[in-house]
Amino acid sequence: MPQYQDHKFAIAPMMDWTDRYCRSFHRHLSSRALLYTEMVTTGAIIHGDREKLLGFSDAEHPVALQLGGSEPKDLAVSARVGADYGYDEINLNVGCPSDRVQSGRFGACLMAEPQLVADCVAAMKAAVDVPVTVKCRIGVDDQEPEEALNAMADAVVAAGVDALWVHARKAWLKGLSPKENRDIPPLDYPLVYRLKERLPDLFIGINGGIGTLDEAETHLEHVDGVMMGRAAYQSPWLLGVVDRRLYGEAVEDADPVAVVEAMIPVIEAHIAAGGRLRHYVRHMLGLFHGRPGARAWRRILTVGSVEEGAGLEVLRDALAAVTQAPMREAAE
Repeated sequence: MPQYQDHKFAIAPMMDWTDRYCRSFHRHLSSRALLYTEMVTTGAIIHGDREKLLGFSDAEHPVALQLGGSEPKDLAVSARVGADYGYDEINLNVGCPSDRVQSGRFGACLMAEPQLVADCVAAMKAAVDVPVTVKCRIGVDDQEPEEALNAMADAVVAAGVDALWVHARKAWLKGLSPKENRDIPPLDYPLVYRLKERLPDLFIGINGGIGTLDEAETHLEHVDGVMMGRAAYQSPWLLGVVDRRLYGEAVEDADPVAVVEAMIPVIEAHIAAGGRLRHYVRHMLGLFHGRPGARAWRRILTVGSVEEGAGLEVLRDALAAVTQAPMREAAE
C-alpha cells in the first residue's frame, strides 16, 4: 500500500458528479490522482443496495469512499463494509453544507462538535486497516475559523486520523444555499498553511477554488496535498498532465482523443450490460474545452446521448467533429 504522502493530488468528492463512471473516465487521464466517491450516508450503506452504492472497478484505484454520518457505531460498520469492498481510504464528511446533511446531523455542522468527530474517527480506525481521513471546512456560521479548525484538527489527531483535507472556506448554514457556500464565503488559504506549520507530522491537504495546476504547485509549497473539484470536472483535460507535472513521472501527457478511444470499449461493455451511453459521456463534456470542435463535441453528446437506445455512434460522431475541426478551419 502506498504511503499517504503519495496522495499529493486528489479529485474532490462531488455529489451527482464523481460516480463510478466519472471516476473510470478520470482514471484514463491520470494514473496517480486519488479519486473519491460521492458522499454515501451510513444509513444508505446499512439499509440500502450496497453493490449499487459501492461497486467500482479495480481500474479506479487509488479510490476513497466518503461517508456521511455522525453515529460512531454506524460509521464503523460502514467503514468496514467499504474496506471489504476494496476502497483504499475511508473519509468522513465534515464539510457538506446541504439542508439534508444538516437535518441528519452530519457534514459541515459537525465542525461545532469536534469531540464527536474524534469519536467517529476512533471507531472507524478500530474497524479498518486502511487510512481513515476527514474532510472539513474552516468553520461554520459565527465560529472563529482559526479556533474552529485547530480544535477539529487536534481532536482528530488525538483519535488517530491519517489525513485532514481542508476546504479553506467557512460554511454558512444559515443564509446561504449549498451552491452559494461553494463561492461566497472567502477563501483563507494561509489559515490552512498555518495549520500545517503547527502540525508538521499530519498530512494536510487543501481544497477550495483551485483552478489550475500552477495554483496547485504553489499550494504544494505549503501543504502536503491539493484537492481539485469543479475545475477538474469541468475541464478534465487538466488531469492529463497531473502525472508529469505534480508527480514527476516520465510520461507523455494524456491525449484527449486517445482517452476517448480508450473509453470506447469500456462504454461498449457498459451498454452491452444494459447501461446507457449518457452514464459516461455526461462526465466527458469538458474534455476538449478550449480546442477547435469543442462546442460541436458538447452539443452532439448532450443531444444524442439522451435519445432512447443511444450507442457508440453518438460518441464517434462527436469525436469526428473534434478531429476534423482543425482541417475545416485550415480549409476556410
